[in-house]
Amino acid sequence: MKKILIATGGSGGHVIPSLGIYDALKNDFEVKISTDLRGSKFINDDNYYYSLIDVPNLFSNLLLLPYNLIKFCISIIKSYKYLKLNNFNILISTGGYMSLPLCLASNLLHIKIYIFEPNLVLGRANKLMLNFAKKIICYEKNLKGISKKNLNKIYLVKPLLRKEIYEFKKNEKTTIEEKKKILIVGGSQGAKFFDEFISEIIIKLSKIEKIQVLQQVINLKSKENIRELYQKNHIEHELFYFEDKLLTKAINYDLAITRSGASTISELAYLNIPFVAIPYPYAKDNHQYYNAKLYEKNKSCWLMMQKDINKNNFTDLMVKIFKDQNEYFSKKNNLIKFNKENTWEKNKSKLIELINEN
Repeated sequence: MKKILIATGGSGGHVIPSLGIYDALKNDFEVKISTDLRGSKFINDDNYYYSLIDVPNLFSNLLLLPYNLIKFCISIIKSYKYLKLNNFNILISTGGYMSLPLCLASNLLHIKIYIFEPNLVLGRANKLMLNFAKKIICYEKNLKGISKKNLNKIYLVKPLLRKEIYEFKKNEKTTIEEKKKILIVGGSQGAKFFDEFISEIIIKLSKIEKIQVLQQVINLKSKENIRELYQKNHIEHELFYFEDKLLTKAINYDLAITRSGASTISELAYLNIPFVAIPYPYAKDNHQYYNAKLYEKNKSCWLMMQKDINKNNFTDLMVKIFKDQNEYFSKKNNLIKFNKENTWEKNKSKLIELINEN
């Protein structure tokens, strides 16, 4: 039986798809997950066993570069020993700097490498390792940043979600009720903007519409501040940090305001929850913009850049969305069409087929 290691870590955007890959392959192969300390918080210890291989960010502090470089080299040695000890045949990397030591060690050991890229822009670590990889698993053939010589390595799948997402009941609402239900997902990067600015928009909107809010917050202090503001303004609300069961609560919500990490908007789209995408403006290679732009081109979301948002124009957009139900349900129907072919069994079969290639 083939032994597979899935290397992941960092943000939820890297880790969450790795869990979907694990679930798809675990019954046919011997599969393990490795992650760093940051990534471990996105993994439910009760459902997944993982190995912790922490990797320093070389450029997080230039003064510490020599020290971090030594630590990085040590992590390559540790990765080499770990891979050899466990006799892995295949490495699947979900990208990020934390995957590099395992990718480099796999190359030294002649272990077959597959790269996974959920974004519409090829990440820097993936771009570096693609020269050594057999295939790159992604969602679009027009992947930005890929060289012509590597185009033949593209292996297309539909947006890969956690298995449990495929089992959720989808949003089937055909009317928007008097109380507008809004989901707010700031993600793991740039959430401060959502905690501060978007919360102010919600308060302003509550003077116009009757609303209910389910909102992700960045920390305990933010949670207390926003709770106090919402209570003062009589806004029905529930606040949370990272919540892997979030969408079970949000199925019947009318609209999401969200960052545009690939995993987040793929899950919202699959569950037919229309969304306003506000890409994180400091994302490397502006990949969140291109993620959202694909949905906007398919007329299935609203897209606003953070630099262009003010209290008036964003409140006006929200009011328009709820008033113009023809546009709202047109976008919702386009989400349904967009995900028509996305099923758990199809993606699972595609991944197993790839692994079984000679």
